[in-house]
Amino acid sequence: MTPEQALSQVLRSCQPCQLLTCGARADAVGQSWAGADASHGWQQLDPDAPNQAFPLPTKPELALISDTLETLDHQSGEMLLGQLRNYGTHQIAVVVTDDSDWPFRDFISLGFFRQGPVEADPPATLFTYNIDRYNHRRAWNNPDYWANPEMWGKAWW
Repeated sequence: MTPEQALSQVLRSCQPCQLLTCGARADAVGQSWAGADASHGWQQLDPDAPNQAFPLPTKPELALISDTLETLDHQSGEMLLGQLRNYGTHQIAVVVTDDSDWPFRDFISLGFFRQGPVEADPPATLFTYNIDRYNHRRAWNNPDYWANPEMWGKAWW
């Protein structure tokens, strides 16, 4: 699967009303999506200075990022992904080359999942973020699993 196909697949599964793209491949996918229906809202960020656009005029439901993190310094890239998450973007898909300065742990620390490799030159990987999967309910997070469940509601420290 090429980067464009991977991003298109994420786009089809999300079906957003508001889309944000940054990078040549993501912009190409966004352009074909926006051309299909005039009611779609589409924002493009400048891949050389994407953080200049914040705060965004509208909240995108999906953000597609490609060919961007490789050219930004690491702090600016983290700021871009963090701002997209913090401004309420429901889903984010990022294609990043494997030889970039972005290891797997950086994406995991930001709440992203590794979806798998994409066929590109150089090889790349698709990472996604979905707010619905970010902070799942844990069975242990209730009074039954606290240190002294028999004291629940009886003693106050």
